Amino acid sequence: MLLIRRFEERAGQLYAMGQINGFCHLSIGREAVIAGLAMAATESDQVITSHRCHGHALAQGCDPKLVMAELLGRAGGLNGGKGGSLHLMAPELNFYGGHGIVGAPVSLAAGLAFANRYRANGAVTVCTVGQGAADQGQFYEALNLAQRWQLPVVYVIDNDTGETGHAETTLANRGTALGITGWQVDGVDIGAVRGGGRMAMAMARGGGGPVVLEMLTYPYRGHATPDAGNTGGRQRSLDEIDPVANLKQRLISEGWTSDDDIKTIDREVRAIVREAVAYAQSAAAPVAADLKRDVVAAAS
Repeated sequence: MLLIRRFEERAGQLYAMGQINGFCHLSIGREAVIAGLAMAATESDQVITSHRCHGHALAQGCDPKLVMAELLGRAGGLNGGKGGSLHLMAPELNFYGGHGIVGAPVSLAAGLAFANRYRANGAVTVCTVGQGAADQGQFYEALNLAQRWQLPVVYVIDNDTGETGHAETTLANRGTALGITGWQVDGVDIGAVRGGGRMAMAMARGGGGPVVLEMLTYPYRGHATPDAGNTGGRQRSLDEIDPVANLKQRLISEGWTSDDDIKTIDREVRAIVREAVAYAQSAAAPVAADLKRDVVAAAS
């Protein structure tokens, strides 16, 4: 969680300096959701997500140096500098991307889950999207197919609409009409996320079909980096909605660790991020000859 936080803080700074182009959607405030789901999953489970994908890539084991280089559009990046902030991908680590189109991952996740069911490999696909994707038509189409075919997929809706929105929305019930089980989870508490994730993945893995989880998070920053001042009408203080501070306080109060130990971890994490930035800034930009590399030509 600290790695995601420090990495994203630095990414935000580089964006402000003009070193990251295009859009830059940070995972700050969602560290518990990302890390908790990763803790709940097995090594064979797959992760696919939306445009806010840096944290998921790191949680899946992607090298921070390669992720940072990709954000800076360098040839030495995770995807050769072609994906950028919105389109990180590492299939070899069962990370099937970030996707820039709102709602796009839900259909792809159904396809991944169908392959897992066909192969009977016991793997579950975990698809994380924002609350906006839950209003897309393809979201319901994917839920319908997933339920009809009893696909092993968990759809996670990251609802960061803030305290007022949480009281008025029940996105976990979006699949109720199709007979799909869903429930809300405190997305600030990593323990709650891990527990809810394990339960949902066990149901999907055991043949129970798709599950919908609504993760209740809060606008720590704006939607994208340029919107840093827009917190969506947040009604709670940053300390109350900060998953990193929440976990730190819990670990110390329950005697699992000390403030000094956490400071040591933080120093180690900051060193990793500094190394990642140095690598990215020194990496070469893609050359024109790479423009068509990795592009599959359509058959005539």
